[in-house]
Amino acid sequence: TKEGIKENLKDEIINYQFKTSFFDIFLLALFRFVVLLLGYAVVRLRHWWVIAVTTLVSSAFLIVKVILSELLTKGAFGYLLPIVSFVIAWLETWFLDFKVLTQEAEEERWFLAAQAAASRPLLYPRALSEGQFYSPPESFAGSDNESDEEGVGRKALTTQEKEYVRQGKEAMEVVDQILAQEENWKFEKNNASDFGDVVYTFEIPFHGKTFILKAFLQCSPEMVYQEVILQPEKMILWNRTVAACQILQRIEDNTIVSYDVAAGAAGGVVSPRDFVNVRRIERRRDRYVSSGMSTTHSLKPPLSKYVRGENGPGGFIVLKCPGNAKVCTFIWILNTDLK
Repeated sequence: TKEGIKENLKDEIINYQFKTSFFDIFLLALFRFVVLLLGYAVVRLRHWWVIAVTTLVSSAFLIVKVILSELLTKGAFGYLLPIVSFVIAWLETWFLDFKVLTQEAEEERWFLAAQAAASRPLLYPRALSEGQFYSPPESFAGSDNESDEEGVGRKALTTQEKEYVRQGKEAMEVVDQILAQEENWKFEKNNASDFGDVVYTFEIPFHGKTFILKAFLQCSPEMVYQEVILQPEKMILWNRTVAACQILQRIEDNTIVSYDVAAGAAGGVVSPRDFVNVRRIERRRDRYVSSGMSTTHSLKPPLSKYVRGENGPGGFIVLKCPGNAKVCTFIWILNTDLK
């Protein structure tokens, strides 16, 4: 009856007792609702710590409530309410951490990728003669016998820009040395398919263990060159570990400085890292090469929200297939220190 409802509400709220009242479980649910709404809708946080706090508080309170209270003496409802509240708290955690936050991060990646795809590429694709398309045999595009300005009629490079060019060439030399010692690569694992990816490791003096991925791709080397090497901003489309990639400075046709952000992992246990890299791009008779290593740039000093990682010499190599222009071999050399 109406009087009975009023009497029960009075006992639960006004005459509240921890051992016999259900009202505090309702307040616990309200607490979770307000904190989650404040953290993710108002402040727009993207970290799991908010849901972790609400789940921890809810679980601890419900356990203490069940142990110390007399709810279990009140029949089925006394059993059901704490159990349902406990399950809902953990369902919220699962749904938010593994569904909502990951989906939002994925949608942000695609949004940034769409922006990157709409922006102009690093180097404009154009018709190239054979002489322009590759360097002479046994000679690097932009090798040391060229002037520091790397081209007549271009503006002279500053001291810092010359240092970027030097770092790019240094990374390219290390990459070439790694490729020349393929017989010394240590096999780690591969896929079961006939054309599966193969992972190797290789120890580089002063740089430590380097990971090497070698894969056979059923697409033209020119396509990989355009999509992967010339447009690093698109990396977030095919590399899920990268949250953002930005070109900070173009030194000349062969050298750029980029800023990359690696997404956090393990639900936020591994915090996001950022990197400032110098990249050097070369076109050769039988391959395309993009080498790089860590550097510094005034536009991107270390930020408190990221851990500044460091990349050793590495990069991408696209090998042409002499007998088939529609396939290629892709090699990814990775040497990184997450700090």
